[in-house]
Amino acid sequence: MLVQFILYNTIFPLAASAAKALSLFSPKLKTFFRVRKNLFLNLEKARDSGKKTAPVVWVHAASAGEFEQARPIIEELKTSRPDLLIRLSFQSVSAYTIHKDYPGADMVFYHPLDTARNARRTVDIVRPDVFVLMRYDFWPNHLRAAKERGARLVLAAAVLRDRSVYFKPVAKWFYGRIFSLFHSVFTVSECDRRRFATTFGRTDAVQAGDPRFDQALRRKHGGDQVARLAPFYAARTLLVAGSTWEKDEDLLLAAYRKLHASFPLVLVPHDVSEANIERLEGSLRSAGIPWAKLSCLPEEFTASSVLIVDRIGILVELYALAKIAYVGGGFGVNVHNTVEPAVHGIPVLFGPVHLNSPEAGELIVAGGAIEVRGADDLAACLRNLLDDPAALRHRGEAAGAYVAGRLGASRRIAAGILRQIDGLS
Repeated sequence: MLVQFILYNTIFPLAASAAKALSLFSPKLKTFFRVRKNLFLNLEKARDSGKKTAPVVWVHAASAGEFEQARPIIEELKTSRPDLLIRLSFQSVSAYTIHKDYPGADMVFYHPLDTARNARRTVDIVRPDVFVLMRYDFWPNHLRAAKERGARLVLAAAVLRDRSVYFKPVAKWFYGRIFSLFHSVFTVSECDRRRFATTFGRTDAVQAGDPRFDQALRRKHGGDQVARLAPFYAARTLLVAGSTWEKDEDLLLAAYRKLHASFPLVLVPHDVSEANIERLEGSLRSAGIPWAKLSCLPEEFTASSVLIVDRIGILVELYALAKIAYVGGGFGVNVHNTVEPAVHGIPVLFGPVHLNSPEAGELIVAGGAIEVRGADDLAACLRNLLDDPAALRHRGEAAGAYVAGRLGASRRIAAGILRQIDGLS
């Protein structure tokens, strides 16, 4: 056994035991262990309910964001090979809860705790011919067990950011071994490809692009909520503010008041818990701004009231109504998904924190996005766009063109996976 795995299997059980003890005081950790209590029993039941009649592709996505990258790849695979069995795992409880009934997969389950015993047991049950890991969430024992049992390993939508922890001496030594396990590596950018090649010796890595662009295009067309709300915003320059945090909302409401509510506004908070929605309602009340919630939209609702979207899963389709988008998170840890609004061909605004989202910076350079640094800056930017239809149209076209030039990653990655399957025979 290699030194990296000896070290990992010495440290990981200690860390897992510590996390188990801490779960007594942490609801999040408690849930993590609780949902995995009967994991293998459920996996065996799912396996026994059907026979392995075709190649199995196990796709692992850490959370909902990685699943949005995996989804178009899965759909490409099923289009080319409808007989494939797709088995999908999540690390995140919330992602599993949302996508546990995903129709594109034959089996959806929580990724087990990464012990050597669990890994062998999982691989024996799932029986993957190809294991596809989205982006990151490397669990060494499961990767090794899958490879030892003959599975082909594919790393998709891989990124290696400048100044990443992977370049630290110990991490580089450890992950060099992990990355060597993969039969194929598909990176998001050319910079990522070069880093895999020069730092980790993966000269065979291929730049395929980011599948999120394909997924954003697939979800571009609005659903029931768009049809319901469209009459309220017809011929209006609607601003949809998505994935907002408190700091974002403070700036948005300040700009809204500064511009005398001259545009309709839809707020889609990142957190739709009852407590957070009540806080947001309090902010609107204090500012003297009328509002309504989507969950209880009154018959007399008009676009002169701010609309609070107090449910998850519909932000992407709401962008179809917008003429301008604001994406939250840029005054906190990092801006959220800027591709989803850009695919609609509308200008995208966000705060200054976007280092971990290269596409946000690229959108700025392309002319499809604007970085704002405060309420006055946001108000001035909105005023310019509202007063200059040509500028609004130009920036929107730039955003749409940026997305259009980056489509096709899912098809390229799916083709690579199919080549791995063909190589099994």
